[in-house]
Amino acid sequence: MTAFLAGIVTFVFTTVLTIAGVGAAFILIPVFLAFGIEIHTAMATALLLNAVAMSVASVRFVRHRLVVWPLAVPVLLVASVLSPVGAWVGQGLDRTTLLWTFVAFLLLAAGVMLAHRPRPLRRQARMGPLLGVGAAVGGVAGFLGGLLGVGGGNVVVPALVAMGVEPKKASATTAFVVIFSSLTGFLAHASMAGIHLPLLAWTVAGSAAGAQLGAWWMTDRLQGSQVKRVIGLVLVAIAARVAWGLLFP
Repeated sequence: MTAFLAGIVTFVFTTVLTIAGVGAAFILIPVFLAFGIEIHTAMATALLLNAVAMSVASVRFVRHRLVVWPLAVPVLLVASVLSPVGAWVGQGLDRTTLLWTFVAFLLLAAGVMLAHRPRPLRRQARMGPLLGVGAAVGGVAGFLGGLLGVGGGNVVVPALVAMGVEPKKASATTAFVVIFSSLTGFLAHASMAGIHLPLLAWTVAGSAAGAQLGAWWMTDRLQGSQVKRVIGLVLVAIAARVAWGLLFP
């Protein structure tokens, strides 16, 4: 019954968060812990579900030509390089202060998503500037992700939208990046985690189904302005989740 309920919860959260292009691990991990699942198993499972969901969603996003490859590739590569650097720097810093700073950043980014209307990035933008934007965003996302131990996708989406990338393309591009960052995190925890087969079966099914539904809503049912609002609300939810963990550890 626990595994079945976890699958239902996974389906619901994955559906909503796929629209924003970010994984559901930040919500699923505490949910799994509340169900009594061992912490490393919960973290490994949630990160694997991120990869599953974003892989399923990315198939649809690629077919609809929403992934901006000159942005996705440098974001992925530079973030992968700078994430360990951020983790190393973060060892000597106060984590609580860093996380409260991250909460403030998320709320500011949410405000940008909900209220600000940036100038659209030119459709015929040259390859060089796009690669530069991708590298810059990937550097910040990777460093902050490693520094704070949070998903870099939470930084990539608002940064791309603030720079004028159409919200659907920003979401789809970030979803592709999240596949690899989640797999890296999964591998880091998998060696310490036992495999809970019923949990894995139900949650993978819920994740794949939720990603299909969320991707369909994003591509076929929602306008870019609506996707932008969803992203803003997701950022508020992430900020609330981080703040709750700080206030009630």
